[in-house]
Amino acid sequence: MYEFERRAIFSKRWLFITHSSRLRETGDWLRYDVAGFDFIIARDRQGNINAFHNVCRHRAYPVIEKQGQGNAKILACRYHGWSYGLNGKLAKAPGYQELDGFDKEHNRLFHIHVKVDINGFIWVNMDAKEIPEVPWEEHFRDVDKQDRYKPYNFNDYELDHTYELDGKYNWKILADNFNECYHCPTTHPDIPDFINLESFDSDVKDGHIQHHCISTPEQLAKGLNVASTYYFPNSSMTVSAHFIMVQKFLPRGPNNSTMAYEIYRNRNSSDADFRLISEMYARVMAEDKVLCDNAQKNLDRGVFVNGQLHPKYEKAPLFPEHSSRGHHGAL
Repeated sequence: MYEFERRAIFSKRWLFITHSSRLRETGDWLRYDVAGFDFIIARDRQGNINAFHNVCRHRAYPVIEKQGQGNAKILACRYHGWSYGLNGKLAKAPGYQELDGFDKEHNRLFHIHVKVDINGFIWVNMDAKEIPEVPWEEHFRDVDKQDRYKPYNFNDYELDHTYELDGKYNWKILADNFNECYHCPTTHPDIPDFINLESFDSDVKDGHIQHHCISTPEQLAKGLNVASTYYFPNSSMTVSAHFIMVQKFLPRGPNNSTMAYEIYRNRNSSDADFRLISEMYARVMAEDKVLCDNAQKNLDRGVFVNGQLHPKYEKAPLFPEHSSRGHHGAL
C-alpha cells in the first residue's frame, strides 16, 4: 500500500514545500526527501526557481550529498565528476563530450515541475510527463488568494529556525491528527489560547482543508488569531501576525514518518510576541507526536480495525480519503 501511495500520490500530486525567501541568491539550494524521493530546489542565474531529482544521470549517485541547504555555482557529482548548471543542464562529463552521438541535452538532471504561488510559496510535482496529469488548479485554485490572508504581507516573514520530530507511525495518522480538533480539549492545554474551540470548523474544498474559527477579542489583541490550511497529501501552512509555520509530514516508510517544521518570524514582531505563539505551537506539535506514536502501536497489535469518525468534528480527516478514492484510489 505504501509503494502504491508513493506512485499514485506523491509522484503525481502537487506538493507544498517551502517559501521562496529561502532561495534569495543565485546558487541557493535546498534538499528534501519526501516518501523516498530525494530532490533539490535551486535558484539559477536568471532568477528562476528549478527543481530536480538528486540523481546524477551517469551512475545514479546523488549530485548533492549534504542535507539541508547551501549555495553553489554548479551542481557537481563527485562519483565521476559530472556537473550540472543550476538550470539542470549538463555542464561537464569528463571523457564523454568527445564521443560521437553523446547528447548533453538528453543527460540533464531529471526535471521536476515547479510552481511559485502569489504568496511566494514553492510547490513541486514529480510527474515525469511534460505536463502534469493533475493541474495545480484542480486541487488548489485560489488557495493562495484566501480573504483571510489580506491582513498579512508574506514578504515581512523570514525563516527563524527549522526542526524535525521523528516517529514510528504512518503518515496518514499524522494527517488525520492534524486535521481535527476533537482531541484538542483533552490533549493540548495551549490550544484555547490561539484557537476558539467553540467556533472551530473546517472547510473542505478540492485538495485542501481550511481550518477556521472566530477569534476572541483577547486573541486578536495578542495577535494569536491563526489561519491554517492543509494541502493534501502532507503539508500545511499556518500564518498569524507574528509567525508562519510550514509543516510537512514526510513518509520514511509504511510505519515511519518525520514531522518537519519551518518556522518564520515577522520581522516587525517583538521577541516576546514571536516566542509566545512559536513556543505554544512547538508544545502542541510535540504532544501530537505522542498521540501518533501510541496510535500506531495499537494499530500494530492488530486488535483495532477502524472507528467511527464524527461527521462534523472529524469531517476533515474523512475528506482526503474520499477525495483520493475519487482521483487515484490510493487511500
